[in-house]
Amino acid sequence: MAGRTVVVTGATSGIGRSAAVGFARRGAEVVAVGRDPARLKDVLSELTEVGQAKPYGVGADFARFDDVRAAGEDLRGRFEHVDVLASNAGGMFRTRTLTADGYESTIQVNHLSGFLLAHLLRERLSGGRIVVTSSDAYTTGRLDPDDLRAERGRYGAGRAYGTSKQAGILFAAEAARRWPDVLAASFHPGQVRTLIGRGTIASWYFRFNPLLRTADRAADTLLWLATAPAERIEPGGYYMDRRPHPVKGPTADPALAARLWDASAAAISEREST
Repeated sequence: MAGRTVVVTGATSGIGRSAAVGFARRGAEVVAVGRDPARLKDVLSELTEVGQAKPYGVGADFARFDDVRAAGEDLRGRFEHVDVLASNAGGMFRTRTLTADGYESTIQVNHLSGFLLAHLLRERLSGGRIVVTSSDAYTTGRLDPDDLRAERGRYGAGRAYGTSKQAGILFAAEAARRWPDVLAASFHPGQVRTLIGRGTIASWYFRFNPLLRTADRAADTLLWLATAPAERIEPGGYYMDRRPHPVKGPTADPALAARLWDASAAAISEREST
């Protein structure tokens, strides 16, 4: 990947960090996007050690659209082309909280902000790829594009997380239809030992279960989707372990994908229009 630019969101830990290191070892110029300045500095140091191209760091909290917009403007000013956007940033929140932008935190951090960054980099991504980190947790989601604030029904951290992962699959599928010059796909990394879900019961499971996958193994399909010959990848496809993975239920519905896209576009432009 020498001479190619790769943007990795959520690059300071877990799958994102493993993927960033993998890209650096393959010679890519890695742009690491993360929320925590200390961890961002740490991962940039590692990328410098293992890579050939100098990495670049961008601080952004995906719970704030203003941060994402600033990151997008920075990247557009610095790079003429982005070969890969690894849309990987994610979180799980114990209680229903709204961001400063007025959206449920899980859907904003895991979907809307990645959707916004992709739109900000749209021209730079022509001829490139988008790889979205999703999960089979999507089967527990109950996505309603008209309820991105999660005002209807009872909130559950697991369900909100599953809904956000539904959104990731649908985003990749619809991006492939609307942006044919960009190869978009999503993937299930398997159950991974990470720091996600801190403050929830799930955090103990993801941190200490010895049977879970390592972040390096989980990142393998992301790296493959970013580097494999384009003819081997189904546009808009959902993958696991480098193979197409069937999508079940409403998440396979193109009409739902189109509705989500339109609702997400309205969400990221709402502040500018009011």
